[in-house]
Amino acid sequence: MKDPVKIVITGGAGQIAYSLIPPLASGVVFGADQPVIISLLDITPAMGMLGGVVMEVEDLAYPLVAKVMGTDDPAAAFKDADYAIFLGAFPRKEGMERKDVMQKNIGIFNSQGQALMKAKPTVKCVVVGNPANTNANILAKAAPTIPKKNITALTRLDHNRATSMIAIKNGATVSDVYGVFIWGNHSSTQYPDVRHATVCGEPVMQKCDKGWLETTFVTTVQKRGAAIIAARKLSSAASAAKAICDHLHDWCAGTDKIVSMAIDSTGNPYGIPDGLIYSFPVTCKGGEYEIVKGLEIDDFSRAKMDATAAELIEELDLATSLLG
Repeated sequence: MKDPVKIVITGGAGQIAYSLIPPLASGVVFGADQPVIISLLDITPAMGMLGGVVMEVEDLAYPLVAKVMGTDDPAAAFKDADYAIFLGAFPRKEGMERKDVMQKNIGIFNSQGQALMKAKPTVKCVVVGNPANTNANILAKAAPTIPKKNITALTRLDHNRATSMIAIKNGATVSDVYGVFIWGNHSSTQYPDVRHATVCGEPVMQKCDKGWLETTFVTTVQKRGAAIIAARKLSSAASAAKAICDHLHDWCAGTDKIVSMAIDSTGNPYGIPDGLIYSFPVTCKGGEYEIVKGLEIDDFSRAKMDATAAELIEELDLATSLLG
């Protein structure tokens, strides 16, 4: 049996964590022969609830769970971690200014970034708590000993949403759809790109109405999270957990598909400014990812890609100004 890998989950008492823990513990993400240590971190007022989650994980009796722990001490949570999933963030509440939310998240991710340096230097990180891309950038700045390429943000949920929408529109299954991906920010400016995609082996741009693809499709994917909140009065949980599992599985085990990951934009081949955490189409192999090169970018795509980059620059400028 392999040595266990340690997985830290922040916001460990929350609803996404509740949906995420069973697949992480079951072997579907890291392999059927890979034991795991699950380290759950949350704020002190959530310790009672977190204790209940720990009991449930114990009661699941998954053979691959070598240990489960819950704590409000970031240093203990991150010590020697192999993977870190950042679910915890401060949500925007009614009447709050954007800068107030950013200030709260700077505090959270600065603190956690310092604790992250107690993890293994090879730790792989995915930030989910919003604004995920900019929170990941704050985290990277606060943890300079961790390679920035190891700090990513989640856009796989958007990728999965877009892929599913194309499948449904064409009466197909998601396995029939290839080459849908997300550019930019995990926000309402993200750009779900189908210019290079196929469904049942045929170009999506030929199978679907262009007007629908450039309007309703784009805005529906961009606003899907808000639509789910409006419908269930809670944010996405099961679909977010599945996307996190997809992101980590493909990053670690590799995939023959093009997938979407928000990563450091520095040196990218598509003219996106350096220093952002920006979603690109990538391939994954051997525990590494690589941006897909050589994609033709038309005027419609260029405008969308630049608009979401502009939002990320604005967010990062705000965060940097608040950091002082």
